[in-house]
Amino acid sequence: MTPRYLRTLDQLHVRATFFLLGMNAEKRPELVRSIVAAGHEVASHGYSHRAFPSLDGCALVDELIHTADLLPPSPTPRPLVRPPRGELTPATLARVAFAGYTTVLWSLDSDDCRTTDSIEVQERTSRVRPGEIILMHEGQSWTLSALPAIVGRLRRSGFELVTVGELMSS
Repeated sequence: MTPRYLRTLDQLHVRATFFLLGMNAEKRPELVRSIVAAGHEVASHGYSHRAFPSLDGCALVDELIHTADLLPPSPTPRPLVRPPRGELTPATLARVAFAGYTTVLWSLDSDDCRTTDSIEVQERTSRVRPGEIILMHEGQSWTLSALPAIVGRLRRSGFELVTVGELMSS
């Protein structure tokens, strides 16, 4: 569904951050190029979607490096990574930082992976505050359907929509 998401985001004049799995980037490099060509930010979501705490130190760093090799260079000083399911321990957080990455989580979960109702996704994102990072998952028709209403509401409320890298550099 990535091309549909890209068309919708283009129509809405919104740039987003796509946290990509390395194994998907490896299978579909043309989609990575399409995302970047459309002006969006890409960052790592690990290679295999295995929880970072389940990986030993070497395996975790291997996942980060392998995925980084499949993505364009990061525009941020330290590449961004969003751990699968947000699962971290102090040790994995330290390993990620020591490997040169900035760990990104979210402050508002759309819960779009636990519903198939676009109205629920809209409602769950309605309590956004300035500076928040909203977690949404690409690849779901109900999230795609909710995007125009969410973006419209945010803009009417005076929000400027930016990528995670832009948010962190401001």
